[in-house]
Amino acid sequence: MNHPDLDELIGAEVSGAERDRLRHAHELLVVSGPPPEVPPLLERGPTLAMTLGRPRGQVRRRAALLLAAAVAVGIVFVAGYASGNQSAGTSVTVVRTLSLAGSGFAKNASAVLEVQPADAAGNSPMTLVARGLPAPPTDGYYAVWLVRNGKPWGSCGEFVADGVSRTISVRLTAPYQLQKGDSWVVKLWVPGAQGFGRTVMTPVSA
Repeated sequence: MNHPDLDELIGAEVSGAERDRLRHAHELLVVSGPPPEVPPLLERGPTLAMTLGRPRGQVRRRAALLLAAAVAVGIVFVAGYASGNQSAGTSVTVVRTLSLAGSGFAKNASAVLEVQPADAAGNSPMTLVARGLPAPPTDGYYAVWLVRNGKPWGSCGEFVADGVSRTISVRLTAPYQLQKGDSWVVKLWVPGAQGFGRTVMTPVSA
């Protein structure tokens, strides 16, 4: 098999160390010979003669673009891999679970409140999953209240519901140092209500 001469491929435009580098690469390719099987896609792609025949500036620009594309793909892959592993390995620690049942305005409602460990500042994240809560009256809302020593002690967040057939999940926070015996209730507040509103959900078990 006759191999094209390097001078025929690159002409006299490239000289010096660049020409020596290309000559060395050309010799290695000649010695190694063609691959055993060449995929059709590669057969239709640019040949060595096309690549080496480009002016030096175009070759360098093409190499820079290919390198930038490779770096971008690598960043996306690593970010996606890390994100996927973080999601797969994430688990929520629950230190207390409280079941609540509805009464009065929300007599058919039920809910589960999960309390997570407090952060360094003393805030305890919580999640309330409720079903059967009717939509509150106009401008009304529900509120989760911490109960301490049998009395409402502090609000842990407000939310609304849009119908008894829906299950809702609400993220809340108890910005207090929790104590043994603390509990929670759900109250309904409407314009003109006295105090903290009307209690519509209470614990089934403490």
